[in-house]
This record gives sequence, structure tokens and C-alpha cells, in this order.
Amino acid sequence: MFARYKKEYPELAEQFENAVSGTLASDWDSAIKAYKPEDGPQATRNIGGQVMNAIADKVPFLIGGSADLNPSTKTFIENSDYVAKNAYQNKNIAWGVRELGMCGATSGIALHGGLRPFASTFFVFSDYARPAIRLAAIMKVPAIYVMTHDSIGVGEDGPTHQPVEHMAALRCIPGLTVIRPADANETAWAWRAAIKNTDGPTMLLFTRQKLPVIDQAAYAPASGVLKGAYILCKEDGNTPDVILIATGSEVPLVLEAQKQLKSSNIDARVVSMPSWELFRQQNDSYRDEVLPPKIKARLAVEAGVSQGWSEWVGADGDVLSLNAFGKSGPYSKVFEHFGLTPDNIVKRAKALL
Repeated sequence: MFARYKKEYPELAEQFENAVSGTLASDWDSAIKAYKPEDGPQATRNIGGQVMNAIADKVPFLIGGSADLNPSTKTFIENSDYVAKNAYQNKNIAWGVRELGMCGATSGIALHGGLRPFASTFFVFSDYARPAIRLAAIMKVPAIYVMTHDSIGVGEDGPTHQPVEHMAALRCIPGLTVIRPADANETAWAWRAAIKNTDGPTMLLFTRQKLPVIDQAAYAPASGVLKGAYILCKEDGNTPDVILIATGSEVPLVLEAQKQLKSSNIDARVVSMPSWELFRQQNDSYRDEVLPPKIKARLAVEAGVSQGWSEWVGADGDVLSLNAFGKSGPYSKVFEHFGLTPDNIVKRAKALL
């Protein structure tokens, strides 16, 4: 029957075979835009939605939804409608406020095969879904989790909605790849990494607040995301005086701190580290190239708890983090309250030296 179908409908048959095997078209990511500084600051949740839709146009078996939050998480596939009775051709699933059930069912869809599912909610609500996420990691299910409102940058929603311990909690699940991009282009590459990872679940962490687009003409290309960490801005000399490491919305802060340190004749390297897990997968020579063992002065900056960062900064390094719950207020004021500012990064870096 399938042989006859294939002869009569060759294009549909190929699409079916690709879906079952998970084969991507050669141009599956060709519609993803390259962003420039003149595009202006944008929240990575908004960019994530744009990138996801660019992928959905080329990957017809991408399907998913959110826990009643797609206007906020930007996870609606625009060329489709909601799955409903007698509307099974659609790609958006309205899960309702049931994070655990959503992620459990997402694993079921992935295990069945033929579809590549994603699930989305606010990052702080990942606690509700943790048992399903853990099982997905145990089973190496290639589910994609899109978690937005990723830090105290949530701002006025206050500490109940501001995740601080969640990055550490999710990073400690074996087999789960967590990626927290710093701008629009890192977000595009984070989605690429998620689609290409078929050996386990991937969690993408996106901001509510707007972030500037890092100029790829002046800094390293965002494709470094695929290696988990990369030298975003090299020092001027042969070796750096200090290495500044950051993820997500804190990367622009350390880039500004690097400029300020330069005016004090301190030569700093900036490393963007969106994914610990992807960085661990790289060979020793690459990891040592990014984080030279002989450079002990290392400062990690992240708007979350400090647990785990000792792996990357070592015994002689420092972590500018958030070992407390957040506060309610404009996100810039909340960041300032907790010392997540270029001036304080400069102060902490100088203290290391």
C-alpha cells in the first residue's frame, strides 16, 4: 500500500518518511534570520518565537504548545491553529495550566515518533514539571522545553515569579541540556542546537526583558553556542589578566565591564557560556583554549544561585550571583539592587587581581 502511495504522492511520502526518521531537510534552518544591532534590543522570548516559526515552516513535524501561556512565551506556530476535535492536522496544543501533564504527554509524543514536540511555560514553573523532565532525561527523549521569564529580569512580577535556584536545579539533571542565550543570534543557534539534539531533552531559557543584539562584526559569531561556551571578546594581549564568564542577560553587562577594565589597564577576556552541558562535551584542548588552566583569575556572573559555578571558576575564582530570592520592581532596578551591574563586575574583577 505504501509503495503505491509513494508512487502516487511522492512528496507526501517523502515528508512522512522524514518525519518518522526525524530527517531534516538540507535547508531546514535557512529561514532563520541573522540579527544586527540596528534591529534594536529585543527579548529573547520574542526572538525565540520568531526562530521557532522560521523552523516550523521547514520542519512540518514540529508540534507543541504551552501551559496556557503562549502569548507570553511566544510559542504559537503561526501557520497553523490548535489541535482540536476533527482538527488533527494542526500543530498547536492548548495544554491548559498543567505543566506536569504537558511535559509527560510531550515525552509520549516524542516516544511515539513521527513528531518533534516542544512544551513551554515560565521557567519558575518548571518545578511543577520536574518529574516528567527527569524521566525524559532518563529515557533520552528528544523533547524541547521552552522556558521564558528566566531570571529576576521578570521584574515587577516579584520573587514568586523570579527563578533564582532553577538553573542550578535543572543543570544537575543528567542528560538534560540547558541553554541560556545572551541575545537574538545566540537564541537562533540555541534553537538549532535543540533541534539537532536527538539524544535527550533540551531546555531553552529566554528572557522577558529586552537585550541588545551583540554585533557579530565586532565580536565572535554566535555559532559558538553549539560548543556551549566560546570566547566572545578576546583580550588585547597574549594572555588575559582576568576571564569574565557569563550567561544570558548578564553577557552584555560583562562586555561593558571589559571596556571599563581596559581603561584601568586590566586586560579581560569575555566568555559567553550558554550551556555547561554542551561545553563539557568538547575536547580538552578546546575547553583549555576557552578557559586556560593557568589563568586563575576568573569571575562568573549569573542572575541565579552560585551552586555549580566552582567547576568553571576554580578555587581561586569568584562568582557574582544571587543567593537570595528576588525583589519586585523594574528589572533594571532589581539588577542594580543585587549588584548585577558593570561597575560591580569591575570591582569584583579587580578584587581577584
